[in-house]
Amino acid sequence: MKPFHLYLILCLTVPATNALVEDLSIKDEIVRIANHPKTVNWLKKLRREIHEYPELAFEEFRTSALIRRELDEMGIEYRWPVAETGVIAKVGTGLSPFMALRADMDALPIQEMVEWEHKSKIDGKMHACGHDAHVSMLLGAARILKNLQDSLRGTVVLIFQPAEERGGGSARMIRGGVLENVEAIFSIHTAYLYPTGTVASRPGEFLAGGGVFKAHINGKGSDAAIPQRSFDPILAASASIISLQNLISREADPLDSQVISVSKFHSGSTYDVIPDSATIGGTFRAFRKKSFSILKQRIGEVIEGQAAVHRCSSKVDFFEEECGLIPPTINDERIYNHAHKVSVEIVGEKNIHLAPAIMGSEDFAFYLDHVPGSLLLIGIRNETVGFHPQHSPYFTIDEDVLPIGAAIHANFAYSYLLNSTQCNAD
Repeated sequence: MKPFHLYLILCLTVPATNALVEDLSIKDEIVRIANHPKTVNWLKKLRREIHEYPELAFEEFRTSALIRRELDEMGIEYRWPVAETGVIAKVGTGLSPFMALRADMDALPIQEMVEWEHKSKIDGKMHACGHDAHVSMLLGAARILKNLQDSLRGTVVLIFQPAEERGGGSARMIRGGVLENVEAIFSIHTAYLYPTGTVASRPGEFLAGGGVFKAHINGKGSDAAIPQRSFDPILAASASIISLQNLISREADPLDSQVISVSKFHSGSTYDVIPDSATIGGTFRAFRKKSFSILKQRIGEVIEGQAAVHRCSSKVDFFEEECGLIPPTINDERIYNHAHKVSVEIVGEKNIHLAPAIMGSEDFAFYLDHVPGSLLLIGIRNETVGFHPQHSPYFTIDEDVLPIGAAIHANFAYSYLLNSTQCNAD
């Protein structure tokens, strides 16, 4: 039996009610609602419906409709569309203080290879990062908070966000006003490295800032037998790739983690002709905002410089208007401590881990540039159902995580509002 289930066995024996049971604390009531068999079955049904019909960035119309359907059934008011497919809902008094919970809802352009009853029905698209679970957990939190609405001491803003994978969804949601009056924000992300029933996070620098680049290098082609007549773009591109690695080994502080990976190279179409152009592309990551900015600048300078050395021209694109550069995810220490406290109340101290800093990126970071907040990783690993990393065509989750995530979301929001109003009163 999982630690979480052992922790909850007493609560599960309590019959369902619409009001708070007098001899239970709010935390116990949150846990009881989350783990009631009707809630658990509903959460699994939601997750599987979303999983069967994955949608890519800014195409989440069916997922958005599902969210609105469930909110309508709960009697929760919402605003839609925001950022094309996003949904903003509110539970509570409608008055300050306001805090936000966020879930992303887009899938990936991956063909699912897992054979199971609820496999993706859309060729070439798959929920391979757990966003289907994120939406389900936040809807679960919405149901719990709606049950507790009469005792909420403020307003919980529920953010269902499109296009996290492209990195532009959160910025567009912010422009749509989702953070109006919000003083804190919290989000949960599935993590296959940790077993179900455990969570992990860290204060301060948590996830790296991330960006992508593409460089088009123009030269002059010729017969490959007479290369002196060419301005070889392949040579210029190759020199650029090697020089980019030197930015990490010779310019970056070894104690300030940074990454440049060139993952795309395209040029030419035959063996005996030097082409007119070459295209390279890749990603870069850094934890510190200043380092991230300098790295971006130097990538452009190196490629342009190497192109010029080899008598070519270049154009470097960082796709800032399309998807933006994702800043580092920096957890606010105060919000992190609150998330730690409420997580202990749900899964127990022994199931809380201090996560390492991770070079992956998350566009939740855009919210953290505006209000203090914290991102929490929630374990989904269960050897009996198999486990593979995010963005794998074999990615699976242990659905026992759904009520855990819903309970942590709800406990975080309820207790944050309570603490905030008490502090204001003092």
